[in-house]
Amino acid sequence: MTAARDLAEWVTRLRPDDVPGDVRDAACRHLLDGFGTALAAGRTGAAAPALAVARGLGGAPESALLGTGERGSAVAAALATGTLVHALDFDDTHAGGLVHATAVVLPAALAVGEQVGASGAEVLAAAVAGYETVCRVAAAAPHAFHARGLHATMTCGVLSAAVVAARLLGLGPETTVDALGIAGSQAGGLLEFLSTGASTKQLHPGFASASGILAARLAAAGASGPDSVLEGPHGLYAALAGRTVDAASVTSGLGETWETTRVGIKPYPACQLMHATLDAVAEAMRAAGIRRIEAAEAAGLVEVIADVHPDSASIVCEPADRKVAPRTPYDAKFSLPWSVAALLLDGEVTLGTYAPASLERPEAAALATRVRTVVTPGEGVAADAHGRVLLRFADGREIEGRVPRSVGGPDRPLGDAALHAKFTANAGGPSDEAGELARRVRGLAAEPDLSTIVALADRLARPVPEEQK
Repeated sequence: MTAARDLAEWVTRLRPDDVPGDVRDAACRHLLDGFGTALAAGRTGAAAPALAVARGLGGAPESALLGTGERGSAVAAALATGTLVHALDFDDTHAGGLVHATAVVLPAALAVGEQVGASGAEVLAAAVAGYETVCRVAAAAPHAFHARGLHATMTCGVLSAAVVAARLLGLGPETTVDALGIAGSQAGGLLEFLSTGASTKQLHPGFASASGILAARLAAAGASGPDSVLEGPHGLYAALAGRTVDAASVTSGLGETWETTRVGIKPYPACQLMHATLDAVAEAMRAAGIRRIEAAEAAGLVEVIADVHPDSASIVCEPADRKVAPRTPYDAKFSLPWSVAALLLDGEVTLGTYAPASLERPEAAALATRVRTVVTPGEGVAADAHGRVLLRFADGREIEGRVPRSVGGPDRPLGDAALHAKFTANAGGPSDEAGELARRVRGLAAEPDLSTIVALADRLARPVPEEQK
């Protein structure tokens, strides 16, 4: 048996009642967080190009194009929703695989679930199958795809979206294997945006979600795909990770251990690889009784020394000259020095931190030049590494901040109150509609279909008029 066959057998056998309560709750928390990040992107126009293209693709009116009041094909809807969820880089991350899980699961589940009129319980089961797939496929080769210049969210996410679509379309095990094999030939996602600050990364989950649905439809129509898509000599790991992987690790413990409960929710709208550092800076500021450093006082902070995991350095610390003066919001979201400087100056890191006007502050660039990173080998993966910083002041003070790992992960989870506060802010503030959407997503298993959830999300994702901004 190949890994794809084992995975397909499990996916097609999985019943809603087979999913433990804590796993269902975790999935609902992540789906709620994903809806929130999509709403924020829709309200701010962050995914406008993807929405414009999705609207132009036409097709049968199968699924909602969130924030437009229009409908399109499930493929078009998944392209738009995947981009919306990930556009602000505020969506969740599975540290072991370094993948944005909800950004590929929610779009496929929402688009195909609405297309076929699935119940909330069926959509939730399909979503859990998708979470397990993307997290396990990526975690079997930790950081390997990123090391080869590929975004694991797209590389592995297309397989996840294929699983979600196959499950909701009612495909059998053999056809689901074909869907996985076809999806593997659409895997990709270049990290070259790191060199220019371009926004292509926003599109990767949309590509993955749309392609996964296409793979499932092609399989249903009779196209075939290799069952050795993962471990074969020209399979996903050999071709795109450049290594041999024990593919059995992808399916080991399926239905017994659940990666869905190991996905972290972001408190900062920036690359996960620097969250532990930001947490350590915040800890040092609390220890020193500093709420924020006034621009006039910043000169008194001589140096900030930060430990950085080896696998993080090339993404959030290099090249050093460009990291201190990011050219675009996406550049800044992947700059540890600049983000640390912004946190010190503002006392927080929010969506506003990465607004274009914020990037133009000379005091932030000046302070970023004083952030020195030290590559520090550590156990485990980069996204789950410890955070340690040392603030050195001109008056001789040295203040350390240290955290075992970042806030939001499974070992330091965001509580329900913090999650709802994040969702509410992303939805534009407290409202009856935001509260109702949150309640229904958290109780997804009891929903007869997705119609009410989709209608609420569509209205809340409408762009905010310029005069109201």
